[in-house]
Parts: sequence; C-alpha cells; structure tokens
Amino acid sequence: MADAAEQSTVQVYGADWCGDCTRAKAALKRFGISYDWHDIEHEEGASARAQEISGQQHIPVVLYSDGSFMVEPSATDIQQKLVELGELSR
Repeated sequence: MADAAEQSTVQVYGADWCGDCTRAKAALKRFGISYDWHDIEHEEGASARAQEISGQQHIPVVLYSDGSFMVEPSATDIQQKLVELGELSR
C-alpha cells in the first residue's frame, strides 16, 4: 500500500464481482481521478474498514479526501462530489 503522501484522494472499497463497483471505478477513470482500490475479498482488513466507514455491508464504499463517503453511488453522485471538492470542474 502507498504511504500517505502517495495515496490517492479517493479510496474505493469493493469486489471484482460487484457491478456497482465496476461502474464507480469506470466513472472515476472517465473523470480522470486516481483512486486506491481496496478489494474486500483479497485485502486483509478491507471488508472491516468498509463496514467501519459506512456502517453497512453494501459496496462499493467510496471514501473522499474530506472524510465523507458514499455507498453505491451513481456516476452523477461521484461527479457532483468531485466538483464540490474542487477536484473536477463542471
């Protein structure tokens, strides 16, 4: 895992079989936003961390630089949040 200085501003917790996770990662890629992928099935502690963040067992959990998160966000939700954070222009 990258150290704090190298970490992306967006963390995505999910699984490869999850369609919503695939769509969230595709949206971030389309918007040109780098992110750190945490596979809850293969990365030790990732599942527990995702549940700790969201209080739910739903994925993906998308964690932003301001500490806020979204569970199962749409591409529009992600875009609006990135604009709000100043990481993306409209």
